[in-house]
Amino acid sequence: MNGKVALVTGGATGIGRASAVGFARAGAQVVVADVKDDDGAETVRMIEATGSAGEYVHTDVTSTADVRAMVDTAIDAFGRLDFAHNNAGMSGAPAGIVDITEEQWDATMALNLRSIWLCMKYEVPKMLAHGDGGAIVNTASGAGLVGFAALPAYVASKHGVIGLTKSAGLELVGQGIRVNAIAPGTTRTPMIEAYIGGDENLEKMMSSVSPLQRMAAAEEIAEAAVWLCSDAASFVNAVALPVDAGAVAQ
Repeated sequence: MNGKVALVTGGATGIGRASAVGFARAGAQVVVADVKDDDGAETVRMIEATGSAGEYVHTDVTSTADVRAMVDTAIDAFGRLDFAHNNAGMSGAPAGIVDITEEQWDATMALNLRSIWLCMKYEVPKMLAHGDGGAIVNTASGAGLVGFAALPAYVASKHGVIGLTKSAGLELVGQGIRVNAIAPGTTRTPMIEAYIGGDENLEKMMSSVSPLQRMAAAEEIAEAAVWLCSDAASFVNAVALPVDAGAVAQ
C-alpha cells in the first residue's frame, strides 16, 4: 500500500486503532477520525512508529459538516484517498422492543448506519477523482447476520450496514471501487469492556459464543479489513465477511 492513503473512522481505540496501524504497516498514510482526541493522537503516534505518516481529525461521523471536513483533511494532508474503513459505531444499552426509547433508537441508527452512508457519500467522489479507484470496508457485526434479543436498534442497524454495503458494492465496482463489510464476532475492545462492566459471568457468556471460547483481539479483526482493501482481495466485492471463528456458522 505504499503511496496510498487510508481513512479510518472510530480510529482512536479498539478495532479502528488496530486497523489504522495495520494500514500503516502495509505502507499507507493514514487519517484517523474520532471524537476521542487524546486517544486519536496516540493512534497517530503508533502510526508514525511504523514509519508511515498519520493525521488526526476530530470527527462526529453523524455530522455532515464533520464528515466533509474529515475527507477534505485526507486530501489536504496527503493529496488523495484510496481506502476507507468506516468503523465508528456503538452497541447501545440493552433494551427490548417496547422499552427502547425513540432517542436511543435514533442515536444508534445515526451512528451505526446513517454515518456509514454519509461517509461513503463523501469518500467516493475523492476516490474517483484520482482515477485509480479504491476500496471501502464498513464495520458491521455478527449481529448483522443473525438476531439477538434485547438489542433491536443495534441488530437492525448492523443488518442495514450489510444491505448498504451490498448495494454500494454493486453500484461502484464498475467504477473501480470495491465495497465490503466485516462482521466481527465479540472482540475485546474498550466498548465491549464497558458493556461487560467487570462482570465475569457476562464475559464468560460472551466468550462462549465463539467456537474458540474466547474473544477476538482487535488486531485479528483489523487484519481482515486491511486485506479487503488490498490487491489480494481484488475479486472480493459486496460481501459481509464474518470474522468470528465460525460463531454464525453454528
